[in-house]
Amino acid sequence: SGHPLEDQPPAAKASLVFVQVLFLGPLMQQAVDCPWGLMDGVRVLLDPSFWALCLSDVRWLRNQVVAPLTEELVFRACMLPMLVPCAGPSAAIFTCPLFFGVAHFHHVIEQLRFRQGSVTGIFLSAVFQFSYTAVFGAYTAFVFIRTGHLIGPVLCHSFCNYMGFPAVGSALEHPHRLTILSSYLLGVLLFLLLLFPFTDPYFYGAITPACSLSPAPSPLCLS
Repeated sequence: SGHPLEDQPPAAKASLVFVQVLFLGPLMQQAVDCPWGLMDGVRVLLDPSFWALCLSDVRWLRNQVVAPLTEELVFRACMLPMLVPCAGPSAAIFTCPLFFGVAHFHHVIEQLRFRQGSVTGIFLSAVFQFSYTAVFGAYTAFVFIRTGHLIGPVLCHSFCNYMGFPAVGSALEHPHRLTILSSYLLGVLLFLLLLFPFTDPYFYGAITPACSLSPAPSPLCLS
């Protein structure tokens, strides 16, 4: 990332906590529906056999470790430093996710090959996934440019893979929908309010590496 390793923990914590704020609604929904108590969950997380089971699951490794690390390395750490000198930080943030979104179109080929739905349904699903991944890619690109660290985007990516797309439909029909929908709204408002303060370059270095490549000063690179 261009910064000392001691700067990594704050970048990791800030980025992960911040994306959890955005997912406040889904997290509240999970908490309401979960049959476990808080201490039960803590005991599971501290149980070595739980993590041994996760690490032995190839799909878990792909979704939580391999995909977040490799995709953020390619689309953020490698691609953004090439785009910023040509387009500037702001344009790069919205250009880079387009490649990231297109890279997920291989799911269309798999679904068509194995006839997993109608052609129309598969393509509508692909358009939705492209839109979702492009928006997520813009956010992680923003985090990478503002903080100069890759660890934040990787952890955000892993967390979002675990959570999936928010189940807004089920939240609308939930018995505790007022509490859950209020959490959705509060999460979005806090996310927008804290977006720039939480990623202030001041906390991660005067000028982050990607910003140093910019052909002209950008507000994104300023504290």
